[in-house]
Amino acid sequence: MLIFYMVRLVSKQELLTSGNTFKAVNQPSKKPGAVFVDLTAAYDTVWRRGLTCKLLRLLPEKHMVHMIMEMVSNRSFTLTTRIGQRSRLRRLKNGVPQGSALAPLLFNTYISDLPVTIFRKYAYADDLAIMHTDGDWLAVEGALSKDMATLGEYLQTWKLKLSTTKTVSADFHLNNKEAKRELKVNFNNETLPFCSETKYLGVTLGRSHHASHS
Repeated sequence: MLIFYMVRLVSKQELLTSGNTFKAVNQPSKKPGAVFVDLTAAYDTVWRRGLTCKLLRLLPEKHMVHMIMEMVSNRSFTLTTRIGQRSRLRRLKNGVPQGSALAPLLFNTYISDLPVTIFRKYAYADDLAIMHTDGDWLAVEGALSKDMATLGEYLQTWKLKLSTTKTVSADFHLNNKEAKRELKVNFNNETLPFCSETKYLGVTLGRSHHASHS
């Protein structure tokens, strides 16, 4: 129950912080842009050895770390076809159990050492976002592209994979003359998809800073 409460509390605080930032950049001279990062099978690809190392840095009691890793490690699966054929039992070598109250906390621990970026970033579990505000769109695009390169190196080191089709850029402003302008943020020599509306922590965000809960 306590772990569940902690998860809900962190999620709520993260949403409030990001909401306050969107309000703060609601100025005609500012051009805010953001990248909302999507990780492919984030919980399933957590490198357990890396998670163990990070837990040992945070928890002084090694027996507690061992107990936690035992809880997430002893997992296996089988595949069953439509006609009832079943594969042999296979053990999962990596990942944390989705659906458990412990999983978001463990994933938060796993990415607790996200690299320093040029500008503000938000992270709760596998919901990541980077935001930059400037007076020039090219400066916004350049800064976000640099931060994405930094983040990409980190993800590769810790065996997490970014989805270049679901990771999107977005802008937030009230200038209707530039309503059709799309951010061009690059990652690994590709331009990330631009989205006029995107969802972060269950809230849909639009260009003019309007938000709707889903």
